[in-house]
Amino acid sequence: MSAPDYTVDELMIARVAQVFDDGDQVVNGMASFVPVCAYMLARRTHAPNLVWLAGAVGLDPRPQRVPASTLESDLWRDSAAYIEQYEDFWSYALNGRWLTKFMVRGAQLDMHGNANNSAVGPDYHRPKVRLPGTAGMGDMGSIGKRLFYWSSTHDPRTFVERVDWISCAGYLGGGDERARLGLEGGPELVVTNLAVLDFEPESKRMRLRTVHPGVTVEQVQEATGFPLLVAEDVTETEPPTAEQVRLIREEIDPDGTRKAEFRG
Repeated sequence: MSAPDYTVDELMIARVAQVFDDGDQVVNGMASFVPVCAYMLARRTHAPNLVWLAGAVGLDPRPQRVPASTLESDLWRDSAAYIEQYEDFWSYALNGRWLTKFMVRGAQLDMHGNANNSAVGPDYHRPKVRLPGTAGMGDMGSIGKRLFYWSSTHDPRTFVERVDWISCAGYLGGGDERARLGLEGGPELVVTNLAVLDFEPESKRMRLRTVHPGVTVEQVQEATGFPLLVAEDVTETEPPTAEQVRLIREEIDPDGTRKAEFRG
């Protein structure tokens, strides 16, 4: 049963949680409150055997709640094992059999699923804005991972026709370019504060699949800095259930740290 009241962050978390199957292996990076909440929600509902590597350090953590930072020790202190990030983690990540699904967020995202978290502006050395950097994005976009994007800011500044710099490779110029370069995996889904989108199989262009309750197709297009492909069967995004909302509010994130991603 759908929750009688929910917020957009809770809807996004519930939708992202659907991406993960029982037995998947996942990892979170810095400022990843939506994915961390989604991992914890999936574990409490349909994917109890989800393998979670918190902050690329703690294997199978059991935090009581989401802490103030998704990289601090409270998140992985009671883990089953400690993974040395600069040695062991990359051995697992690079072998192609582990951590197959990866959540990504960039300051810019373009129509072919390339993400930028490096710099805004044509001159990298004198940018308009210096961004946090790639961290593991560059690697994860190039070693066969299945990429899932989230963004709490669906607007033309975030969704641009072409990113200024590619920090995480999506489908590059579209079509078969990624495949021709020998890159497996790639972007599959984008969950934003307005809609859910995927990528058309041939052109690899971003395509609208569902709009959140109260949002129209026209509003999503106006908030996007390039022409979207629109699926023939666009429907409304399924709202979170009452139990999902209860779990998020009372057990997973009672302090509301997830809302930090939604502040202007």
